[in-house]
Amino acid sequence: MTTKFLPPVAPPGAPPSYAQGMSAGSVAVVVAEEIGIPSWDLYELSIPLTVFGKPQPDLSDHWYDLRLCATGEQGAGGAEFGLALRTPYGLEGLAGADTVIVTSVPDACVEKGEPLAPDLTEALRAAHAAGARMVSLCTGAFALAEAGILDGRRATAHWMHTAQLAARYPKVTVDDSVLYVDDGSVLTSAGLTAGLDLCLHLVRRDLGAHVANQLARRMVVPAHRPGGQAQFIDLSVPETDDAGLGPVLEWARAHLDRPLTVDDLARRAAMSPRTFYRRLHAATGTTPLRWLLNQRLARAQSLLESTDLPVERVGELSGLGTANNLRHHFLKQVGVAPGEYRRSFFAQASAPPATESCPAATESAPAPAKA
Repeated sequence: MTTKFLPPVAPPGAPPSYAQGMSAGSVAVVVAEEIGIPSWDLYELSIPLTVFGKPQPDLSDHWYDLRLCATGEQGAGGAEFGLALRTPYGLEGLAGADTVIVTSVPDACVEKGEPLAPDLTEALRAAHAAGARMVSLCTGAFALAEAGILDGRRATAHWMHTAQLAARYPKVTVDDSVLYVDDGSVLTSAGLTAGLDLCLHLVRRDLGAHVANQLARRMVVPAHRPGGQAQFIDLSVPETDDAGLGPVLEWARAHLDRPLTVDDLARRAAMSPRTFYRRLHAATGTTPLRWLLNQRLARAQSLLESTDLPVERVGELSGLGTANNLRHHFLKQVGVAPGEYRRSFFAQASAPPATESCPAATESAPAPAKA
């Protein structure tokens, strides 16, 4: 049975520009380097430019309005093994932005404790006070901490710098074991690819799981890694060839409506339950039961976004069981009830019609679930 799609509805808290059909909000990306950008910081800078800067009209009519904002004299000088950058905005571009992202700070501020530019700190405080969503990637957390925005909050950064962050800013609860931390209006991530995970998480929050997953597919990256996943996997765990996991995990995604167990998956993978547990944890950083729950939640998300199926049927097709069980897990992991989530996001015209016999095998979950 093919189901009908729901009409467009703006997500809660969306900026006025969304309702006017202009964008999903303005994003100001801060370049905190005074004399140029070192080559090793280019990756983090390119992440938000790629995710938020390129419109995706076939995925959403409402994309982001991106501003690249530099401190100091824009384009003055250059860094060794790096480049100078001319931007259309200075720090005044932070004013009125819906989201402000600091991708990194100069190495001297991290390694030697040199102060950040006072005008940058003040601009960040002003943006936060005005209600902007504040985001840091990698060492950008030092800028938010210096501005006092992380005081009393849990935050993270690249694990190589978290000890320095914690020592310098004792009012911040630093967690070096996660990819990113979503504290509502303030979000921080570890370095490199964890920054991409966080940016896709923001798209998921703003525009829904379908848009975020399709964007991730275009970028040839995993659709979603939960923020609570470890930054790195302990190499004391024996390395194994996980080629045998792929088929069984794909099979599980295609049969989420069944009452699957770890023993079922292990048997299908021709492994003992203990071996299957160890190999899945080594490959994904999570447990089999948590992985299953994540996939079920993602399937429910996709159905709620793109169909008008009753909540009871969504629970059945996702394998979460009764409507009450679906509501329990949604409230715990997503933070809202299924009905509210459905009203918050709209089906994209480019999405294929959802049918009861076609599970969303490529969707992934919004947060780590407890087994």
